[in-house]
Amino acid sequence: MKNSKINISKNLVFLRKSNKMSIEDVAEKIGVSRQAISRWENGESIPDIINCDALAELYNVSIDDLLHFSQEETPFPIAPKGKHIFGTTVLGERGQVVIPKAARNTMNLKAGDILLVLGDENLATRGIALVSSDTFMKQIKEIMDAYYPNKND
Repeated sequence: MKNSKINISKNLVFLRKSNKMSIEDVAEKIGVSRQAISRWENGESIPDIINCDALAELYNVSIDDLLHFSQEETPFPIAPKGKHIFGTTVLGERGQVVIPKAARNTMNLKAGDILLVLGDENLATRGIALVSSDTFMKQIKEIMDAYYPNKND
């Protein structure tokens, strides 16, 4: 319980600050006193399940991450609900990338799946993303149908 209490307090401080909120802002949004928020962040007490749910909703994280996420166990911050940071991979000499097992399992990827590789050259946002080609094509079709609704008539 002691470790969980430490995780909760650290997570609450991190989430509040990363969301650029004051203790008063959080207290007002979830309907508790600023003293309650302060006690939770200092590890003097822990929020009940109703307040944990409200906090997780406010910060857009899972209750599980709010309670159990440990910054010491991963170099990454708490991810928003439905978003994942699976870790790192090494680019092979011929450009091969091994997708971490947790990512393959969570995203239901298997050998033979076709992924679309997207890239951004902008130095501020530089990166590569992998997207299921089926998902991408469905989204393109929805966009095309929205812009050209009568093309098949």
